[in-house]
Amino acid sequence: MRIAALLVALSIALSAAPAFADDIATAQGIIRAQEQAFSRDDAAAAYSYAAPAIREIFPAPDIFMSMVQKGYAPVYRHKSFEFGDSKIDGDWIAQHVHIIDANGEAWEALYTLEQQADGSYKITGCSLLKAGQAV
Repeated sequence: MRIAALLVALSIALSAAPAFADDIATAQGIIRAQEQAFSRDDAAAAYSYAAPAIREIFPAPDIFMSMVQKGYAPVYRHKSFEFGDSKIDGDWIAQHVHIIDANGEAWEALYTLEQQADGSYKITGCSLLKAGQAV
């Protein structure tokens, strides 16, 4: 009986793993799409991935893009942009990104995304720290 219960628990845990992997892949796709929109200077596309709370703070695509250009230069322009660890907690995803900026300096970004009522994920924030700096 214990073995059967263990097998059921294991199969539930393993069946949840693909769902988490799909959510992580979706989140990474959203982050990558926004990153590519920045590289094309496509403010409308980049803005489309922002969560409603971000849109309240930056009520137009050009205002949002200006904030990114001034405050998130390594995200806006870089030499490399590689995904690191990720974590899911309910409707939230945290995704680390390793960035080498246009000057060759290393940065760590932590993106957060939240699942919306329609099931989509939107970016709720990005924290940026120069690699090697203490938090």
